[in-house]
Amino acid sequence: MRDPSREVRPRHETPAAGTGRRRGTATRCPRTGLGAGLTAALLALPLLALPPAALPQAAAAPAPPAAPAPDPERPVTVSLTRFDPRTVAPGGTVTLAGTLTNTGTEALGDLGVRLQRGAVVTSRADLLANDADPDPATAVTAPFQPLDGVLEPGGTLSFTYTATTADLQLDRDGVYPVLLNVNGTDPEGEPSRVGEIATSVVQQTVAPAAATSVAWLWPLVERTHRDASGGFVDDGLTALVSENGRLDRALAVLERLPTVLAPGAPDAAPVAPVTVAVDPALVEELSLMAEGPYDVAGEEGAGTGTEAAAAWLERLRAVAADHPVLALSYGDVDADALVAAGLPGAVARSLPAGPDTTGDSTADDETAPGPAGAALLAEVLGVTPRTDLAWAAGGSLRADTLGTLRDGGVERVVVASSALSGGEAVLGTTGDGAAARTTVPGADGPVEALAADSGLSAVVGAAGSTAGGPRVAEQRYLAELVLLSQQPVADPAGQSVLVAPPRDVDPEPEAVAAMIADTALPGLRPASLADLAAGPVAEAGEPVQPAEAAALDPEGLADLAGAEGVRDDLAGAVVGDPDEALAPYDRALSRTASASWRDEPAAFRTAAADLRDALGDLRGRVTLLAPADGTYSLASSDAPLVLTVQNDLPFAVRVEVEARTRDNVGLTIGDLGPQEIAPGERTTLEVPTEVRQSGRFAVTAGLTTPDGGPLGEDVAIQVRSTAYGTISLSITIGAAVLLGLLFLRRGVLFLRRRGRPDDDAGLPDGAAFPPSRSPV
Repeated sequence: MRDPSREVRPRHETPAAGTGRRRGTATRCPRTGLGAGLTAALLALPLLALPPAALPQAAAAPAPPAAPAPDPERPVTVSLTRFDPRTVAPGGTVTLAGTLTNTGTEALGDLGVRLQRGAVVTSRADLLANDADPDPATAVTAPFQPLDGVLEPGGTLSFTYTATTADLQLDRDGVYPVLLNVNGTDPEGEPSRVGEIATSVVQQTVAPAAATSVAWLWPLVERTHRDASGGFVDDGLTALVSENGRLDRALAVLERLPTVLAPGAPDAAPVAPVTVAVDPALVEELSLMAEGPYDVAGEEGAGTGTEAAAAWLERLRAVAADHPVLALSYGDVDADALVAAGLPGAVARSLPAGPDTTGDSTADDETAPGPAGAALLAEVLGVTPRTDLAWAAGGSLRADTLGTLRDGGVERVVVASSALSGGEAVLGTTGDGAAARTTVPGADGPVEALAADSGLSAVVGAAGSTAGGPRVAEQRYLAELVLLSQQPVADPAGQSVLVAPPRDVDPEPEAVAAMIADTALPGLRPASLADLAAGPVAEAGEPVQPAEAAALDPEGLADLAGAEGVRDDLAGAVVGDPDEALAPYDRALSRTASASWRDEPAAFRTAAADLRDALGDLRGRVTLLAPADGTYSLASSDAPLVLTVQNDLPFAVRVEVEARTRDNVGLTIGDLGPQEIAPGERTTLEVPTEVRQSGRFAVTAGLTTPDGGPLGEDVAIQVRSTAYGTISLSITIGAAVLLGLLFLRRGVLFLRRRGRPDDDAGLPDGAAFPPSRSPV
């Protein structure tokens, strides 16, 4: 081994952010390290870009550092698999173990590792400041420990490193930024730093007088894999719930939590209660898959996920028996986007407390009730989920959205601290202590809220891609919580923290389960959302619009608005309860309006266009049938025009007939008024007419809803009348009377002529009676 004093110091001692690849293909998390700005990063939930009048602009938040380009001078990546203990006491020993991987093209030998630390940090505010201007971690350097062997290109080498608190000179409680430094020599024999990883050592000797309450909100959410008709468009959900799929790992986190047996309790319980936020649409899709053969993309029985879906649901039932369940809106709709587009009704119909009209929430899409997510989850999972809490998909909610949610039974919302102008009060960096409980302004007054800690939530969300591995992410999470717990707080209620990872979290189960279990360490206390709602209060200011906010694609939103317009028009035509009749289409709209589509604009546009077409097709299922030869005859002046209507919808509708003639000459068509057409039936309607002259008339007939929306296609009919109209009949009668009078006059003249004398007496010589003339 070379002389450690020959180490070549790099120009910068700043820990380099590394890269990592998260397992699975369904959802990806941005690559991030634990360097500058991570704890101030936004909660990894895309926030809706709202009009400036709706939310004030927020200053750009520090973003997680971008993954550096490959550095030929740092070809070795470090992955930690062990970091013990999580918190160290004076006289203790710190042990790190892991693997080194040579990503370069040359073999590296004469390897050695050591820890070097920076100045102690004693508050969370200082830790965040250190992210912005990192300590070079050169205050104290422990000795190098040599590693045997040569690290070939592409090869790996295991290592274990130990250092005592005396080696690191840890002289007081706090968080010590440390750098694991890997040195080696290249083929030319030059020593240099070939790899490094930044983390921290936490020393804690005295437990705080008041423990900090920590609650968790864990998402089980996935965008729909069905189209507007309810059919599966792909079988992607199978991979997600199968072994090592994203949803499999998300559920495994909860399954791997350690259990404890509380005094007097009959059974062991998880070390910390985790509120599981479940999208009812996801459970519904998995239930359909679990029932047996299902079609995919029109191919009969092509689905392969029946067993995987059934197994995942069974696991979820077991988890739901141990943890509280929160029902999200059906489809996890983007409530802000819908309200901003003028569609609050769609939001209201998606809320989980909606009425369950049949109780058969997992039936086929053509007969199942509309969203009523709470009833669906209760039936499938066997628990009563919470419905009075709404988790903002984008971390923030508009005032008018809050009003819509409140009308739908929501009493409290979960927002992100990064989406509040006074979010520092939630994080506890202002000196007054951390508090998750706050209020946000609604359209009709303040609304109770729980603010998730954006920094800690981002650490959890990025754990699978953190430089150095998930154990490094856990150590950062723990460092922030310990610093919070050690700061003095005036409020007798203590402090409270809510951790709510991104909805598309793709976790490393062991690492995240360990983070949840860390909640039971000294100075921390596992808590429920109900505990936080009764805990300390933060004045967190107004909702703000992030500088870079994601939103649903405008073109897709326009199609959603068009589909909603058709839906509302048809609702006015339904005989009976429109929500029950249109439930399958309401669910389709909710699935299409999911916030999960924010990062997939092209797919969202396709789904929205499909929904628009599906709702439009409903109009074509109520039609007028034209006569076989296109001609209809009227036998009298007031004979009705008989039209045939076919209703192929599964529910009765109320329709109106619109029939018109060119210039309205000779034929007048009356108003029949609204008519009810039973489902699946063909009905004849008699439309009143008045014929004023015989002949042929071109008639165009169509159907509309009571609100004027078109139904089916207009039909063109030739109407033929052989009956006399009023004018024609008057002329004919008048001519007959005149003819009769003329014949009567001729008869009178004939009779008068016959009554004259036969001789010619009295007539002048040569005179005679004039000849008779025809009366006509």
